[in-house]
Amino acid sequence: MRSGLCRALPCLILAGLAACAAPAAPPPAASAPQAAAPEPAPTQVGKASYYGPEFNGRKTASGTRFDPNSDTAAHRTLPLGTVAEVKNLETGRTARVTIRDRGPYVRGRVVDLSPRTAEHLGMKRQGIAPVEVRPIAVPPGSRGELAEAR
Repeated sequence: MRSGLCRALPCLILAGLAACAAPAAPPPAASAPQAAAPEPAPTQVGKASYYGPEFNGRKTASGTRFDPNSDTAAHRTLPLGTVAEVKNLETGRTARVTIRDRGPYVRGRVVDLSPRTAEHLGMKRQGIAPVEVRPIAVPPGSRGELAEAR
């Protein structure tokens, strides 16, 4: 009987120690994969024009009314709500705009600007200017998708 006790004793001691030990910490949870922020669309170069007075107060594609003193701009494919920097390539002046409308629908033009923005860029007198449009922030939920060109 003694030899049986001698064999069982180490097992009982190990079992007792295991029961007294602090529970093992759960393994760290794998962090959920985070969705990458949508990358802004590439820079575009083309011509800019600006809204005429007949558009004042009209609804834009985003549903807001057009205000000639706002930073509203129209672009064919950038998601509505995108903030972009527009640079007049002749004067070097830049302005930030928010895409709230669709257009322009004239070949070679990449953006329509509010009269206030056109004035700031120094293009209001000539009406059209070569510009670079660089998206800065694409709104959440757009997943970086560009609108279909109409």
